[in-house]
Amino acid sequence: MGTPALTLYLALARLAGPLAPPLLARRAAKGKEDPARMREKLGEPGLARPEGPLAWFHAASVGESLSVLGLIEALRAARADVSVLVTTGTVTSAKLMATRLPAGCRHQFAPLDLGAAPRRFVAHWRPDLCVWVESEIWPALVEAAAATGAPMALVNARMSERSARGWGRAAGMIAHLLRRFSAVLAQDEDGAARLRRLGAGGARASGSLKAGAAPPDRPNLRKAARAALRGRPVWLAASTHEGEELEVAQAQRVAAARVPGLVCLLVPRHPERGEAIARELWSRSLRVSRRGRGQAIGPQDEIHVADTLGEMGAWLRLAPAAFIGGSLVDRGGHNPHEPTALGAAILHGPHVGNFRADYAALAAAGGAREVADGEALGEAVAELMADAEARERMTAAARAALGDGRAAMETTLAALLPLLPPRRETPAGWAAAPRPAEEDPDPIAGPDPDPGPDPGPAASR
Repeated sequence: MGTPALTLYLALARLAGPLAPPLLARRAAKGKEDPARMREKLGEPGLARPEGPLAWFHAASVGESLSVLGLIEALRAARADVSVLVTTGTVTSAKLMATRLPAGCRHQFAPLDLGAAPRRFVAHWRPDLCVWVESEIWPALVEAAAATGAPMALVNARMSERSARGWGRAAGMIAHLLRRFSAVLAQDEDGAARLRRLGAGGARASGSLKAGAAPPDRPNLRKAARAALRGRPVWLAASTHEGEELEVAQAQRVAAARVPGLVCLLVPRHPERGEAIARELWSRSLRVSRRGRGQAIGPQDEIHVADTLGEMGAWLRLAPAAFIGGSLVDRGGHNPHEPTALGAAILHGPHVGNFRADYAALAAAGGAREVADGEALGEAVAELMADAEARERMTAAARAALGDGRAAMETTLAALLPLLPPRRETPAGWAAAPRPAEEDPDPIAGPDPDPGPDPGPAASR
């Protein structure tokens, strides 16, 4: 039985079904949806269901989908008879999955949690195992999947204290939803404890699947950026939030006074803020260019605002030192695994509660450096840019502290395999679709307009 809050949510979600098509049409007009595949978000399939057992992985966007690619490959190696469906919510992630999914796998857009879309989706795909990644919990979709009787697992789960407090306001509903999962594996013990407190009695820590998972490269973009830089040194401010950009600007001034020609690549967490950020920096008499307007890094630029999506892999490969945002303001910090995997020395502020265990491990190993404000950030950037050996020590320590994700993958795979139906012969007639060649769009083109997953009652962002 559900709870009053869940019953109300499901009723409102069903009644809101007619709003889905015009909502998608408006998003498509803004470039935020793929017009050719919008019907998938209404639960209408774009592909036939393969014969035989099917494991369905639901991942919100790029980071989550990348984190499970190794797990999917391992599952397919252990059970070649099992086909895999991956759902995500964003255009960027769909493009990525088109080139990165292993053979025997398919991608579809996840259905909106409105109207009949969740039930229509589940009725077509009939998954034999449902795997939610990180904590993207959509109540109607969870209930529709549970109604099939297929086992469900929540893997690589992340539950911040802020998210736990939010879900605590609907304690009965989240407890009911979490009890739907046969296995709940969290990235760390803090997250596991919060999930247990919310109702997932068997939640346990398995480690992070993101460890060692590097975002895809954009070699043409890197080549163009290097040509524009003409040998000038560069550092990265990644996933910044409102209130941090002026601290980054101060850091750039401090560091550039000691490192001639230094350029800062500033990648805001929300690219739609790019214009406002650039104007704010211009008002402080800084020389700024914006990738979102198709501008290359100019010879006099001090800061290049990379207000685009899907390009972090290129920026991290380009910059030897990276400040990870959401940490000088109280946003809980962001994932340190990607810079670790790509060898960028990590700098961060004091607010890293979303990844407390990871940053504690980094601190203990000397794999990251905490700074209090823009002045301290600038001093740290200058020191690291001038000392390649110090950077190498930090990055080596970070890799040792966070690992490569192998243990987390093995633990997660061991939890999933018993949930699959008994082994059957590989289904006849099911061949992998040809994978298109990976494309690297024109490096001076405008940004991918996809802003990320639709807003909703997700457990974490």
